Amino acid sequence: MSKLTFIGAGSTVFAKNILGDCIVSPKLQHLEVALYDIDAERLSDSEQMLNHLINTYESSIRVTAHNDRREALRGASYVVNAIQVGGYEPSTVIDFEVPRKYGLEQTIGDTNGIGGLFRNLRTIPVMLGIAEDMRDVCPDALFMNYTNPMSALTKAMTEHGGIRTVGLCHSVQVCVPELFELLGMDDEGVSAKIAGINHMAWLLEVKKNRTDLYPEIKRRAREKQKETHGDMVRLDMMEKFGYYITESSEHNAEYYPYYIKRNYPELINKFNIPLDEYPRRCVQQIEEWKQQRDQFVENEQLTHERSKEYASYMIEAIEYNEPIVIGGNVMNTGGLISNLPEEACVEVPCVVDANGVTPTYVGKLPEQLAALNRNVINTQIMSVEAAVSGKKEHVYQAALLDPHTAAELSPDDIIAMCDELLERHGNWVPVLQ
Repeated sequence: MSKLTFIGAGSTVFAKNILGDCIVSPKLQHLEVALYDIDAERLSDSEQMLNHLINTYESSIRVTAHNDRREALRGASYVVNAIQVGGYEPSTVIDFEVPRKYGLEQTIGDTNGIGGLFRNLRTIPVMLGIAEDMRDVCPDALFMNYTNPMSALTKAMTEHGGIRTVGLCHSVQVCVPELFELLGMDDEGVSAKIAGINHMAWLLEVKKNRTDLYPEIKRRAREKQKETHGDMVRLDMMEKFGYYITESSEHNAEYYPYYIKRNYPELINKFNIPLDEYPRRCVQQIEEWKQQRDQFVENEQLTHERSKEYASYMIEAIEYNEPIVIGGNVMNTGGLISNLPEEACVEVPCVVDANGVTPTYVGKLPEQLAALNRNVINTQIMSVEAAVSGKKEHVYQAALLDPHTAAELSPDDIIAMCDELLERHGNWVPVLQ
């Protein structure tokens, strides 16, 4: 029997996707699943929901819930991480309120920029605590990280946690289907090559029967940009830099110094950029959960359709030595992407089989794409340095290096903003020197 531990199991809808996938898989009926969350009520909700699924599908999987993280981890072969340190309130609210006071607008704020930086400062110490427990009670487990900021957290767990880690994000799986749907194209039989960094990976090749589809994609994209739609930033980036990006336009709008600018407010309407989008989603999800709880937790006939999330397919590949290829986030060891720093966490095709997760060599990205990646990698590296060293000066330096922040604020304002964010977050961010 193999054991899968789910940290952050109070994320009930996401737990249904990952663990429901395992429950409906005939190959994974030997799994033991351990749930852990700091919210006892949400933990109980998830346990009850999963037991309904187990009964519906007559699954042999056994689920246990734990209020002791170390015991939940003991003997695990796989650990799925889906925590959010600080939650919507107080932390996400602070991440948006304080920068807005200084004139810095954000859309999502969970990966790069100031929001991403302060998520790292809150989350890395907790993650390293998980790593410490794992080194004691399940040192050989594979840590599957779904928590953002993906790149920095995966880097921290690998370099400072000493744990076998892969970062997983569904933006790779949905990139081509969503692009083709937007442009009215058929993606059946299409092959793609994607690599870069998380949320800024690049559709390097897209072909059907060895025919390059990029010329037709770009032709349709130019026509599509005459309309107002939800993916205008990515199509504009493709027009300017030559390649499509994996993650959404609302994310990418805040990754560069081009689109959200106080001196050019007309850009917001031109590119249909949803400022403060993540807080809106949080409020909506909180309200939706009040309506959905009975549907998930009290529904004894609950069903599940297997999702596109990688975790269950990876466990099958490892347990049965049936190789699959995923888009995984791993350290750029040995120069997997040769024109990005080795200190970076990159998103590249990886083979998963009985040997675990083996990244593949990509080589050089087109230089303009590598340059865009390097601009945000700098802040990612410095944010890990700040969290591990505990030095406030590294927090300042990480913020000063962020492209969007640096384009909007003066150095003194950036430092003042960081100080206010640190004060407002209080105990959610460990004491910095």
